[in-house]
Amino acid sequence: MKEIENIVKNLMPNQHFDCIAVGVIDFKKKEYDSLEWHGGEFVNKSGKYFFDLASLTKPLTLASSYLIDPTKFNSDMILLLNHRASLTSGGRISSKNWRDYINSFSVKESPTLYSDYSALRAMLEIENSYKRKLYDICSEYFDEEMFHWTELEDKLRSPVTGVRHGKKIQGDVHDDNAYYLKEKVSHAGLFASIDGICKSLLNLDNSFDLLSFMDQAFQNISYDRFLYGWDTVSDPSTSLSGAGCSTSTFGHLGFTGTSIWIDTKKMKGSIILTNATKSYWYDRKGLNELRREIGKEVWAQ
Repeated sequence: MKEIENIVKNLMPNQHFDCIAVGVIDFKKKEYDSLEWHGGEFVNKSGKYFFDLASLTKPLTLASSYLIDPTKFNSDMILLLNHRASLTSGGRISSKNWRDYINSFSVKESPTLYSDYSALRAMLEIENSYKRKLYDICSEYFDEEMFHWTELEDKLRSPVTGVRHGKKIQGDVHDDNAYYLKEKVSHAGLFASIDGICKSLLNLDNSFDLLSFMDQAFQNISYDRFLYGWDTVSDPSTSLSGAGCSTSTFGHLGFTGTSIWIDTKKMKGSIILTNATKSYWYDRKGLNELRREIGKEVWAQ
């Protein structure tokens, strides 16, 4: 972690955001290490933040639900998981009739189109198949420090992630649809500390053999980009996962500047949580340099 500390120390002063937490998971040893930086200095465990995980919510709810019971999933549900069901990429949703609206789209195989609507439709199909709410299904492996944003007790324990209607977004979910729906949905809404997400991923692997399942999927399944709800690495030399990982690496990115990458060959995970949307979201150059440099260091060890 010393080398990662140096990367954070060197690159964070140049960012337009001020918080980052990094976790490195060793799935073989079933352990992890982490560090956290707020506003110019490293903090200890008592000062940790709960970060908005943004779209990391998708695989942490949907992909994990598949692992729990694959027999509940039909071919249409797999298309939805992998953003190949032809649903539009997204837009604002009315909180009054959003389920009817999302269910009104036809599911048909298509090229990959990353879509919040696809994630929401997958949620509705999963709940119908299981006859249970999504978070009741998938939360079995959640650590106590990973939860839905409405369950955050102290909003000041979360970094500022932007502005909504002239007010700072702190302790509320950044995604507008998730914020106005005020429900436990699949496309965004989970918050976690760096320890909470690392422990949750270890729990998921211990309970449902996440790495073994994904390693076999890489070898045996034909896929375009997403694989059972997880994003994949097409070119390790240019990926935001960082150079040095294998092509059997899966994960996801989150809009607030979060990421999960897990290499099934190296049996390691690189987890990054930030508040990259604090000032403005469209300049990702600094964030992406951090992502690549940290990932490169993780895979090199």
